Amino acid sequence: MTAYEVLGTEVQMPVRIRHASCFVAGYTASAPAAQAMIADTGLRVMQVRPGRTMCMLVFVDYVDGDLGPYNEFGVCLLLEDPDTPGKATISGNLRTLATGQARALVHRLPVDGDFTLAAGRGIWGFPKTLADFDVDHASATKRGVVSEAGKLIVALTVRPGIKVPDSDATAVLRAYSYLDGVTRETPWVLNRTGDTRTRLGGASMQLGSHPIADELRRLRLSRHALMTSSVGHIEMTFEEAQERSSPQTIADDLE
Repeated sequence: MTAYEVLGTEVQMPVRIRHASCFVAGYTASAPAAQAMIADTGLRVMQVRPGRTMCMLVFVDYVDGDLGPYNEFGVCLLLEDPDTPGKATISGNLRTLATGQARALVHRLPVDGDFTLAAGRGIWGFPKTLADFDVDHASATKRGVVSEAGKLIVALTVRPGIKVPDSDATAVLRAYSYLDGVTRETPWVLNRTGDTRTRLGGASMQLGSHPIADELRRLRLSRHALMTSSVGHIEMTFEEAQERSSPQTIADDLE
């Protein structure tokens, strides 16, 4: 069993999260702008219609896990299969999205804990940065505000959706990261076991003056969220990251 030393504490793999909750809003975004933003990763964004990809904004409250309690805000871009870049079709991408099998690049990842910051960057190459959070996961309408050094990154509100039947099914997702010139792939095992709700639309978003907010503006996000969801109880397991072969810059050739 592999172990890492993080700030003087041993972290054994895989890392287990026994209880977390989250809410997410998915917006369409300019595919050429997103591709230009991540060109050095060697990855290619997924198109859901010509010229448009998906950007997921997610707030997570890690209540009980191997890295301790902390809050997290993620900016994630959905990807084509990196082993067959440029061969996907929009209809195939939509099927992948509908079945919950899409891959995602974790592009930005503010957190509010020093330990998870060090672990995330050192073990998986996740681009974690420190930020301040004001989040409500308990109310029917979810609300998250994340800022850094007094500058607002984003304020996001997600209204309640239709309850989805609970499931003990396990999903194995693929999360990608890019840090210090290295692209990594991390298997992420997820079980959602309580109070899952989803709907079309249902989000309100305000962007601030932080550089991440400016980056989101450059993505030309849709005026309204395509979908939103929230999950009251999630269990997760993060496996070890695998470095991908030296990435080749992918040109912005999306229409």
